[in-house]
Amino acid sequence: MGQKKLQRFADIETFPNVLIYPENMKGKWKEHFNNNHPLTLELACGKGDYTLGLARMFADRNFMGVDLKGNRIWRGAKTALENDLKNVAFLRTQIDHLENYFEPGEVAEIWITFPDPFLRNSKAKKRLTHPKFLALYQKVLIPGATVNLKTDSAELYAFTQEVIGAANCTLIQDIPDVYAQSEIDPLLKIQTFYEGMHLADGRTIRFLKFMLPSDPIDWRSIKLSTDEKEAGGGD
Repeated sequence: MGQKKLQRFADIETFPNVLIYPENMKGKWKEHFNNNHPLTLELACGKGDYTLGLARMFADRNFMGVDLKGNRIWRGAKTALENDLKNVAFLRTQIDHLENYFEPGEVAEIWITFPDPFLRNSKAKKRLTHPKFLALYQKVLIPGATVNLKTDSAELYAFTQEVIGAANCTLIQDIPDVYAQSEIDPLLKIQTFYEGMHLADGRTIRFLKFMLPSDPIDWRSIKLSTDEKEAGGGD
């Protein structure tokens, strides 16, 4: 590991807005932020561009970027400290461990921005909009909460459309080309580091907003086209 990365890992150990595999935090995030504001998570946040952008727009809400890569979290956390964004925090952990850190109903909304699409069908269960993950999100979100996906991947976009129907979610917004709209929602004008790269390459940016069902998602009973392709040996 390079010296720069080592220094950044050492830095985030001292940052008050970064929590690294914290213990006994379930139900205590209001104490961390010193307020009762709603909490939004950005999953696989990378450098936390959306976490920071949303925090600047909504001072009366709390925002937390979740990612395993401390080197990337360092950038977002440092920017938040430099700009005195007290409604921002970062959690370093695996996303499939969310239930260890949040009580039921402790999270108000989830954003997933340009995640790894895991294009191989054999890796579909790692996609952050797979029913397996939606069932996990249900365990920490308030009833009626929404999940937002912003991606340049046509495959992940189509996959998520299928999941929304199969898991009985309610589709709220489906935008096949964000920047082709005559009027763009200010929330969608926030750009991540990777989005800037994708736009420079001429890629199309897609967006889905949906609400999870009130009944628990039995993800193992949901059959998707990727399951059929995998069983048939497709890629």
